[in-house]
Amino acid sequence: MKKCYFVSDLHLLAKRSQAHRYWGRLERAVSQASVFVLGGDIFDFRWATTATPALAVQEAIGWLEGLAKTYSQCQFHFIVGNHDHHWGFLCRLDGLAEKYSNFHWHPYYLRLGEHLFMHGDAAERKMTPEKLAEYRIRWHHRPRRGPVMSRLYDLLVASRLPRALSPFVYPKRRVARRILAYLQRIGHGPEQGVRHVYFGHIHRGFSDYRYRGLTFHNTGAPLRGHRFRLLELSLEEPGR
Repeated sequence: MKKCYFVSDLHLLAKRSQAHRYWGRLERAVSQASVFVLGGDIFDFRWATTATPALAVQEAIGWLEGLAKTYSQCQFHFIVGNHDHHWGFLCRLDGLAEKYSNFHWHPYYLRLGEHLFMHGDAAERKMTPEKLAEYRIRWHHRPRRGPVMSRLYDLLVASRLPRALSPFVYPKRRVARRILAYLQRIGHGPEQGVRHVYFGHIHRGFSDYRYRGLTFHNTGAPLRGHRFRLLELSLEEPGR
């Protein structure tokens, strides 16, 4: 069995991210992992605090390159999230994958045996693959926020209001139903052998929520007032 970790929604580059509080835990996990899945919104280009968008892209690519170079024993899989959806960044990922054989990237999802990993923005509404692609493109065209709006958003997150509203905006059953419908549309539902779904996006951490043949797991997010944790699982070795 291979040890695998899943993490999502670090929102690096944004001031509100508290990911630095978990660096030790993340580094220990990466050093032990055979597979490490980065489940989207690892970076936040819309709320980045860098001087320019180009610098934000450079920092993000440098961070990923540092992981791949330092932990060559680990296979890294990067799944794009809506906050990662920046053309300048996406255009650099193929080059990174060519340079490092242990780095791979996926626009929407990754399946490894009975485990499926995705960002989770398919839970926003009833999504088809076409609607999800349109949703992502709209994110790319949204303008980068300035310091005033960033400060106001940071205050909103610090108020813990988003966490309090999360059970009402993203009830588990509704989220699971929407994700299941999306997976069935792309041919990766329980009928095709998927048993576990790992995702982020909704910033609501939980594990082992069962719905119609699938078990759902969410990492939460390292934002003030939110719960966050790495999700660990075991993957079967190929051919077994």
